[in-house]
This record gives sequence, structure tokens and C-alpha cells, in this order.
Amino acid sequence: MFRTSTHPTRRAALAVSCAAVLGLGLAATAPASAATDTTTTATVTAGSAATAVDANDRYTAEEIRTFLKDFYGDHGPGDFARKYGISEHLKEKVAASEGFDVLLCAQNEPWSIDIGPVATAQSAGVGYATVTTHWGENGEPTATFTAYVGLDATRPIQLQDTDCEATG
Repeated sequence: MFRTSTHPTRRAALAVSCAAVLGLGLAATAPASAATDTTTTATVTAGSAATAVDANDRYTAEEIRTFLKDFYGDHGPGDFARKYGISEHLKEKVAASEGFDVLLCAQNEPWSIDIGPVATAQSAGVGYATVTTHWGENGEPTATFTAYVGLDATRPIQLQDTDCEATG
């Protein structure tokens, strides 16, 4: 998964998200004769994921914060998060930014990472939070950027974009 976590709720939320991705992938690749069984499995998985969202099939601020904490971990996203935890748009942005890690808005791995409070913009369909990267053992210096996550809970939770302009 993204990171091993000591928080059971994080593991459960991430497991449900990954299971939904895998369930949907299996439904797309299953033979026609197995479509009924696979669809049932995908529906059960999606139903399980729905318990972590609001009544309008949107991820909650708490769910987005948990995702961002797991995605970024202590020192930045791992290979699994970089491959499965970002949108196609962001994958293109990453590919076009040689020598600069747009997921961290930096060139190196930070000493530690903190995720700020999450706000949601229902009309824009995103939740966002300030991500603070610490570049020294004592927490200084720091850099900040904004991470955006899609709210549509009918799709797997993913990082949609980052804004590397310093927030203040």
C-alpha cells in the first residue's frame, strides 16, 4: 500500500480504496461469463467504500486528510503511490517536469512532512490542504504547497494536482 501505518483507520480506508481499484480493474478484465460475479464483487467493494463518504458520494475532509497523510508519509510518496495514487493529468505533469518532483514541489526528499487541515470546494469538486515539507532535523527550513484531491467518491481517491506556489 502507500505506507505501513500504525493507525487502523488509515489502513482500513486505504485498503478499501485499493480494493475498489483492484475490483474495478478485475471487472474490466474479467471474461463475459464471469461478469455477473465480478460485478457483484465490485458492487460490494464500492458499497464498503461508500461508508467513508458523505451522502452525496463525495469524500469527506477527514478521508482526504487520511489519504494525504498516507500518500505523503514521512518523506514523500513511494512507488505505489506515484503509480496508482495520482490522476492522469498529474502523471503528465510529472513526466514533463524532469529534475523536479511536482508531487513534493522540490528536487530532494524532505526530512519530514506535515499535512494541514483539509478544506473542500464542492463546486470545484476538490478537497485541498497545505503540505509542509521540513528540510532540516529541527524542522527548519520549511516549504509549503497545496495538494488537491478529487471529491468524487464513485472513483478511487487520488491526488489530482499540486500547486507549488508558496502558500502563506
